Amino acid sequence: MALPRTFVGFSSTDIHAYRLLCAWKAHEHIDSDFIDCQLWDEISSEDEAYIKRKCRESIGMAGTYVMLIGQDTRYKYTYVRWEAEVALEKQCRIIGVNLDCWRYLNPATCPPVIVNVGAIFVPFSPRILAYALEHFQRKIHKDWIYDDEQYRKLGYVLSGNTATMPPQSPPPFSFLQSFREPF
Repeated sequence: MALPRTFVGFSSTDIHAYRLLCAWKAHEHIDSDFIDCQLWDEISSEDEAYIKRKCRESIGMAGTYVMLIGQDTRYKYTYVRWEAEVALEKQCRIIGVNLDCWRYLNPATCPPVIVNVGAIFVPFSPRILAYALEHFQRKIHKDWIYDDEQYRKLGYVLSGNTATMPPQSPPPFSFLQSFREPF
């Protein structure tokens, strides 16, 4: 089953996180149906009405709005908050992705526009985001999270408010790798 198209909103200071998100989509082991609806041509424009018109068109094609929530996202009104308002107006699924790895709504960074609107909040990590895209359940006027057990099933380590993946260990050294072919 195809998942709804996803529009990603983020502060310009978090462009690195958006690029990493795009890399996750391309990674063969991450199963998600993230479709890039971003506005690359409009970024160079300074015409706010034009940019917002193009954003509205892109959000209109999306069924899911993902907000990457960084340290300054809460204070981005011109575009980030506005994009979220358009997504809510369109009744998109709302996924808040905390760049600080919180698995709950972080009141210090989360813009009020997506609080108590039925959003799910997850840490910035490919497995849980892919899971959220596939298993989203709309909650009316109540935000929600995945429980500890779901994070553990996906391989996360929980510590307080955060969930992280354990570091990858290198593959075991093979005895045969120690021999070189003769020249």
